[in-house]
Amino acid sequence: MSSGLMNRLKWQEKLFVNGQPQHTDFQVSPGDVISVPLEEETPAFPPEDGDLTILYEDDHILAVDKPAGMLIHPSRATITGTLANRVLGYYQKTGQSCAFHPITRLDRDTFGVVLLAKNAHIHSKFTQMQEQGVLQKTYEALVVGCPAETEGIIDAPIARKPLPSLLRYVDETGKPSLTKYKVLKSGEISHLSLQPVTGRTHQLRVHCAYMGFPILADPQYGTKIPGQTQHLCAKSITFPHPVTGQKTKIVSQLHP
Repeated sequence: MSSGLMNRLKWQEKLFVNGQPQHTDFQVSPGDVISVPLEEETPAFPPEDGDLTILYEDDHILAVDKPAGMLIHPSRATITGTLANRVLGYYQKTGQSCAFHPITRLDRDTFGVVLLAKNAHIHSKFTQMQEQGVLQKTYEALVVGCPAETEGIIDAPIARKPLPSLLRYVDETGKPSLTKYKVLKSGEISHLSLQPVTGRTHQLRVHCAYMGFPILADPQYGTKIPGQTQHLCAKSITFPHPVTGQKTKIVSQLHP
């Protein structure tokens, strides 16, 4: 468990040995049963009923397909209509005492797989996986133009533009950023597979635009097309299960 979660459990007297609350320095013996109730705080946003495409679920994780145009989490300006509202509504409808713990996050107009932990402990384990680089994400995109090579690595540091802008750009003062790409179909509009090695904000969109093949209909880094959303899909995510260790791969039903 993370040190933050362990400290919280310790001071709330939520660590039990054989049904009795104990501190972390308690001496345990073979046969003792150690239990930890992972009670979740009530989110500060309302649950909502709505369509939710579930790709995978067990006692520890939930994976869903997020549609384009939907925010992941409520903000000060938008407290309803987000993925978090629908997931919380689903948890309540199915009698699950879970908060909203997104492992992966997508921009409003990016669609595809979003992975969620059902409690803070599992969330912490996924955070460790991301730091160790064992959680692999693959995206697919339609881009304007085509890379010169059929596959390669985009190595270009990404920096944030001055506030109040939220956009990013390639600059030598930025953070190291790596993206692997592979051409699935070439043409005036090409189909690419993209794997972010690092996880910078807007990384795939910035890298594709920088290399001269911007994502189709990207309103900020490409060419805005009325009536279309950007053609970027979080296609799959692969990871060792945080409890069983079994290799798990979840694939989106959506396409760029």
